[in-house]
Amino acid sequence: MLLGKVLIVLILVTASRALLLKQWDWKQEKCTRSWRAIHNVPVASMTFDSTSTLLATGGCDGTIKLWDIVKQYCTHNLKGSSGVVHLVEFHPDISLLQLFSSSLDCAIRIWDLRTSKCICVLESHYSAVTSLAFSPDGHTLISSGRDKICTVWDLVQRKEKRTVPVYEAVEGVVILSANEDYSQLGVKSKDLHFITAGSKGVLRVWESSTARCVFTQTLPSAPVSSPEQTDGDPLSLVYCLPLPLSNRLATITAEHNILLYQLPLLSVQQQFVGYSDDILDVRFLGKEDTHIVVATNSSQLKVFELATSSCQILYGHTDTVLSLDVFRKLSMFASCAKDKSLRVWRMDPETGHVHCVAQGHGHSNAVGSISCSRLKKAFLASGSQDCTIKVWDLPDDLPAVGEEPAQLVTRITEKAHDKDVNSVAISPNDKVLASGSQDRTAKLWSLTDMSLLGVFRGHRRGIWCVQFSPVDQVLATASADGSVKLWGLHDFSCLKTFEGHDASVLKIIFVSRGTQLVSGGSDGLVKLWTIKTNECVKTFDAHQDKVWALHGSSKDDLMVTGSADSNIAIWKDISEEELVELQAKQEDQILKKQELSNLLHEKKYLKALGIAISLDQPHTVLKVIKEIRQDEEGPQQLEKTLLRLRQDQKESVLRYCAVWNTNARSCLDAQAVLQVLLTHLSPDDLLQFQGARTHLEGLIPYTGQCVFYIFTVCTVLEFHELTDGKGP
Repeated sequence: MLLGKVLIVLILVTASRALLLKQWDWKQEKCTRSWRAIHNVPVASMTFDSTSTLLATGGCDGTIKLWDIVKQYCTHNLKGSSGVVHLVEFHPDISLLQLFSSSLDCAIRIWDLRTSKCICVLESHYSAVTSLAFSPDGHTLISSGRDKICTVWDLVQRKEKRTVPVYEAVEGVVILSANEDYSQLGVKSKDLHFITAGSKGVLRVWESSTARCVFTQTLPSAPVSSPEQTDGDPLSLVYCLPLPLSNRLATITAEHNILLYQLPLLSVQQQFVGYSDDILDVRFLGKEDTHIVVATNSSQLKVFELATSSCQILYGHTDTVLSLDVFRKLSMFASCAKDKSLRVWRMDPETGHVHCVAQGHGHSNAVGSISCSRLKKAFLASGSQDCTIKVWDLPDDLPAVGEEPAQLVTRITEKAHDKDVNSVAISPNDKVLASGSQDRTAKLWSLTDMSLLGVFRGHRRGIWCVQFSPVDQVLATASADGSVKLWGLHDFSCLKTFEGHDASVLKIIFVSRGTQLVSGGSDGLVKLWTIKTNECVKTFDAHQDKVWALHGSSKDDLMVTGSADSNIAIWKDISEEELVELQAKQEDQILKKQELSNLLHEKKYLKALGIAISLDQPHTVLKVIKEIRQDEEGPQQLEKTLLRLRQDQKESVLRYCAVWNTNARSCLDAQAVLQVLLTHLSPDDLLQFQGARTHLEGLIPYTGQCVFYIFTVCTVLEFHELTDGKGP
């Protein structure tokens, strides 16, 4: 487990619980150096100086150690801190040789590195000091703490100038540069201004001379923070880092998300999600499948751009989102959640920005499944734990960005099953609807008036997923009984049953233009089935927990899976590439066989034998050897050809001989080859062959003339094995 890390240009240093410090070349992804931290307990904090040559480490043992990274030795051991040293920071003016630290006593200590002594203790905070920021001239220091205040210090006089109450636990503070124009952030004077990040989850700009907040950030998609918001809110910021070279600011939220803000507007530029919890559903999004939208064990939706892994977090639902579906053009999708509501979202094809355009309420329990119309963006269907199915009409005119979402209108509501409705699916022609329930049945409904057309019975446990075939009048169902069934829509009979999962089958999709099925189970396995043969042709073991999410791309060449192990996997169909590779291999073998025939005709035996061995076809090699032996100077040609082979080629011939020697039709050819090899190769040469002993022992029962020699070689081999090759 990593306890701290510092990234400076090309150097990454990590500290672990094993009391080791490791230096990494992060571009090459390899460790270049490892050394003992000397601390008796793990390192709690680290920082580099402005030259990237000195590294300071603060330990849980109350000591601070300085390391010369270039000369690779410890230069200082500073003692006197009270408890865990959770913060260390160098003064930006390296000529001062000062180090600032803070520990459990909430004081800030200034260390003179020339004398290795503490020259001053700054006391103001009553809780842990979380961050230190120095003014550009190095004369002012701003400290932040979880006691909901920031303190402005005069480093020349080494005393407190002002206390700024910020009314939140502050985890990071950054001083704004005086050379930039921050007027859009409310900065109107030349006084020192700084940004705070903390428990309220927003960045705020403060004027140090007046202790006044001049700007409070409003995230465009996040809910407005309430005054009663607690410090443990998942949206709270736990770290703040300035990126001066790109004029950006990076923050980390309590949900392990990294947000990059562009200065001077503090606009969100990129977001990266560090942890997703259980993946409950996932869908491809965008005309070229450029994005995926993911429902995790959260009320938030996450839209990932596949090329950059940048993520857009969508707020709107107030409880866990359970299911997703996309409309035909892939620029709109729908979501439903435990908050008994569903929402429709639209992505701007130019910017990739996603916003909510419609919402619907009406179910009396959690909405567990949703399905969008296939031919046009006219309606959608939802299934709920209240045992009902609702069909919703989309309004003709959807609101633009920034406007309030439109309200979905319920066209019809039907009491569909006796237990929870786990899955609903709209047919490719938008005429019928299928539903699967915990009551072990699937049903087919007319979307015109929601009249029941038929019931599919046969599963022994609840049905988790229903899917229509894109090409046939067929419905597929996946059940907790571990099976997948195909049903005919005309007579509601079971056409095929696929069995192979050891646990519940949670999700199914049709792929390969409806000729194959992919299933995901609670055993963590993803299986590919060929419908025509009823055969499981491939099993993918990439997940460690239930595979809840499964979706295919619009071009039918990609597939995405999501699991309760928090992992999302994207799969590519390489069937065509494998077919092209196989055809190329077959063509290459045909050419080699033709070349082999030509070489034999021209009596170029060495090259012919080399090609035959490269084909790894013992029968072809035997054919070449027979051709050589039929020549007028057969024995001489065979000896000359075999001895000119490479070592790996000789190994292959010896391996073939062990098989030929057991057949009366080829034993004479095997004996001729053995005579050459055993006559001209010493036991030491044979020692270099892989599996030589096994091959030679296989020759003994069928070989009379060379038994003594082979037995001698085997004895030498055994002796070398016993002595690890060190014997005489």
